[in-house]
Amino acid sequence: MNKANNSSIDRLKQKRNIGIAKMRDFYQMKPDAPIFQMEFGLPILDRWKREGHINDSTDFYDLFGYDEPGTHSLGQLGWCEAPFSPSFDVEILEDKGDYELVRDIAGRHVLYFKGRRNGFMPEYLEHPVKDMKTWEENCKWRLDPSDSRRYSDLNERMKVAVECAESGMFIVQHIIGGYMYLRSLIGPVELLYMFYDDPKLIHECMRTWFELADEVTKRHQQYVTFDEIFLAEDICYNHGPLIAPNMIREFLFPYYQQLISNVKKRQKDKSRKLHIQIDTDGNAVPVIDLYKEIGMDYMSPFEVASGCDVVQIAKDYPELLIRGGIDKRILASSKEAIDREVDRIMPFMKKRGGYIPCCDHGVPEETSFENYMHYRKRMLEF
Repeated sequence: MNKANNSSIDRLKQKRNIGIAKMRDFYQMKPDAPIFQMEFGLPILDRWKREGHINDSTDFYDLFGYDEPGTHSLGQLGWCEAPFSPSFDVEILEDKGDYELVRDIAGRHVLYFKGRRNGFMPEYLEHPVKDMKTWEENCKWRLDPSDSRRYSDLNERMKVAVECAESGMFIVQHIIGGYMYLRSLIGPVELLYMFYDDPKLIHECMRTWFELADEVTKRHQQYVTFDEIFLAEDICYNHGPLIAPNMIREFLFPYYQQLISNVKKRQKDKSRKLHIQIDTDGNAVPVIDLYKEIGMDYMSPFEVASGCDVVQIAKDYPELLIRGGIDKRILASSKEAIDREVDRIMPFMKKRGGYIPCCDHGVPEETSFENYMHYRKRMLEF
């Protein structure tokens, strides 16, 4: 039994070392290096379970040939919602037959299908910040960087982070980007008006964003050196950015620049390069040069339906690290269409380096298991 356990542990270490080596080649943009294998997301899994292709014990890393992670992520600073502590209590506000109106952890009033809250885009009816009064009453105090609840498990989390760093894994600090943060507070439509109607409130919200991110990253940096800051931004739609470049520079960049500057000054190992990744849906091409002003050198996920072509982007920006850009819709089409997509993208991108292929969003529910397995076999050629 011990021999079997030791053998299993050795195999896992070997797989992790391969994942780490591939990520190192990615960050260094090593031409023609083996490609790191991953996926954006798999909302299709329930269908494949119903069809009997997989079950609850299926090892997706082995089945699909994914690499073991070469990075370790530090959280505590949000993703799609403001990082409240405490968060709002989730409460069903109204039963609407096939739907239910729910207050979620971010204080939003959300209309869901009854019994289903994931795997689709719900309808957001109300957000917690409407003016300075509601900001202070509902949200600002939930973003207090000195709240001890934020750090109750800090030592345990950092012990894991230190072990990961010592094993060679790259340390990534995830942070909700300013635009995504403001949108979660105010609402996607209301926010666009608020930039004009109450810029003072926007700056107040962003100062709080900065103060929280600065304090949390400072505490994390006492233990580990960051290799990457990941900003979950979602500032683009299918034609480009949702606000003008001058507004991005006015309302977001001063806070990003100060945070990045502070993080760099605090790095334990100042010789390590700090990568800045911007994650945004939609057509991100018009903002690549803009975000390079804050040091961005890595972008994802390059939504094909919005006009993003990673091959052309790689030619136009040979220094840019790229993740994503595989058209998720093609996976639901045919094996021939999958082959055309793989053959168009992968030979060039592998030769170039600095690319991690994955769908530009989750694998759609129309995708057959056979199509996805064909796609995975093709990707493993690289």
